[in-house]
Amino acid sequence: MRILLLGKNGQVGWELQRALAPLGEMIALDRHDSGDLADSQCLLAKVKAITPQVIVNAAAYTAVDKAESEPALAGQINATAPGLLALEAKAMGALLIHYSTDYVFDGSGDQPRDESAATAPLSIYGSSKLAGEDAIRASGCQHLILRTSWVYAARGGNFAKTMLRLAAEREHLKVISDQIGAPTGADLLADLTAHMLRATLAKPALSGTYHAVAGGETSWHAYAQHVIEFARAKGVPIKVSASQILAIPTADYPTPARRPLNSRLSTDKLQAAFGLTLPAWQVGVERMLTEIL
Repeated sequence: MRILLLGKNGQVGWELQRALAPLGEMIALDRHDSGDLADSQCLLAKVKAITPQVIVNAAAYTAVDKAESEPALAGQINATAPGLLALEAKAMGALLIHYSTDYVFDGSGDQPRDESAATAPLSIYGSSKLAGEDAIRASGCQHLILRTSWVYAARGGNFAKTMLRLAAEREHLKVISDQIGAPTGADLLADLTAHMLRATLAKPALSGTYHAVAGGETSWHAYAQHVIEFARAKGVPIKVSASQILAIPTADYPTPARRPLNSRLSTDKLQAAFGLTLPAWQVGVERMLTEIL
């Protein structure tokens, strides 16, 4: 089996190189070697030349605030290119795996949303990701769309690293407390992808959209507290105690793009369809912290 991976150097793409390696021959690309979603013509020529049985698109425009001033580029990378990849996948009989986001929802309410919930993105980024989903589904190709949230990895920057850096420099921190979601490791997403890929190739009826996030829920404020408490217990020199992290509302931290307050996603469909278990978010975060501390 030949697998084409796009976005190989991103947080999820890096982990996918590990998780998918045992499944077949992998051709992993980034935007510097003909895997640029901003250049559809070059990208499609590369796909046609490789003729993969599976296309895994881990590339995306993820600068949420910047997208407000670059809607055309966000739309090209997050919507137009995935739609063209889907048409190519349909033509060659390939499975397309694509990653989406909780930002396709408006974040209202306080209950986890399932895959059938009404979408209503609040931002250009969310709208572009939803348009990409719609284009993939409209193509008729066999596909897996994995909606996820609050992705982090030991490699590259992440929220926990930022909190640890600030906590070593300052005596007080302010962190948003009214956005609720599940921090989800890139390694978990990659491992889920490998399991789901194999199962879907064996049983094409599994094709569709799934919510893929770690178990449980938290706020950015409680997430920061957990990170600081864990690091202090490991002897990391930190000025801030968990009690000195002030909880603030989203309204006190304005950004160009609106964020959903409720990012809870139900994973019941994924767990039932594939027989998988989603570990608590703390498990992955603590594993990542152990790796970086």
